[in-house]
Amino acid sequence: MSKVLNSEEFKKEVLDSKEPVLVDFYADWCGPCKMLAPVMDEISKDHKVFKVNTDDEEELSMEYGIMSIPCVIAFKDGKEINRSVGLVDKDTILDMIK
Repeated sequence: MSKVLNSEEFKKEVLDSKEPVLVDFYADWCGPCKMLAPVMDEISKDHKVFKVNTDDEEELSMEYGIMSIPCVIAFKDGKEINRSVGLVDKDTILDMIK
């Protein structure tokens, strides 16, 4: 399962990470987010994957310009390297961190 981060944990877990990280920006009420969740959980077995609840972390969501969810952002060395908006398949997400 992917860990849900708050803004304090985000810096340590994502921005300071030495390996690529995927962050799933989601909301509990979002249907496509619920459909993406099992895919992200599967990916988390082999990669660092975290979740950010856009309702709970509005400032973080605004900082990264989240306009639609689900939004998955790939980070490497603390910088955004890729972004996917909407429901996508596992291969599309994995391609983001290659």
